[in-house]
Amino acid sequence: MPDSQTLVLIIAATVAAVLLFRLYTVLGRRTGHEPPPPGTRPVPAVPDLRPVPAPGDPSARGLMDIQLADRSFDKAHFLKGARAAYELIQKAFANGDRIALRPLLSDDVLAAFEAEIAARGGAGAPSSLSAITDARITAAELHGDHAEITVAFRAQFAKDGAQSDVGDVWTFSRRLGAADPNWVLVATSGESA
Repeated sequence: MPDSQTLVLIIAATVAAVLLFRLYTVLGRRTGHEPPPPGTRPVPAVPDLRPVPAPGDPSARGLMDIQLADRSFDKAHFLKGARAAYELIQKAFANGDRIALRPLLSDDVLAAFEAEIAARGGAGAPSSLSAITDARITAAELHGDHAEITVAFRAQFAKDGAQSDVGDVWTFSRRLGAADPNWVLVATSGESA
């Protein structure tokens, strides 16, 4: 009988050891639902890389390079800002507002816009922007720490009650890591229909 008691004790001890080991492995884990320890600030999550556009997209590689160099870059946010810049620049150009144009344009583009404003003189404002119907990225490149993104715009302009559809291709540039988060317009061209 003493051998059977020893055997029962060994089995009971083994079962207890297995249960304690299982409790130890489960209870010591963080599941992500715990509150942060007192006195600590939560660490902001690093943005996930967005899915890369289809391989046939000529801007895919450039956008991925820009996003890898600047983790805060977001394509949708950039396009929203590009649309806002297009509206702002078109309005300032129509009003001949050189002061509003200065921080938004490179020196070369500003000189071209100022020449156009001077050429029209007092001949009244050109047609005004009614709506942007499309804006899409057509090219993206990273040159060292300078990013360039080209956007094709389709827009409706009105003058004297007549509407016209216009295509513009604008290239924006920004030095990554710069304190100023704004992109500057560095090139413009009309889009062939």
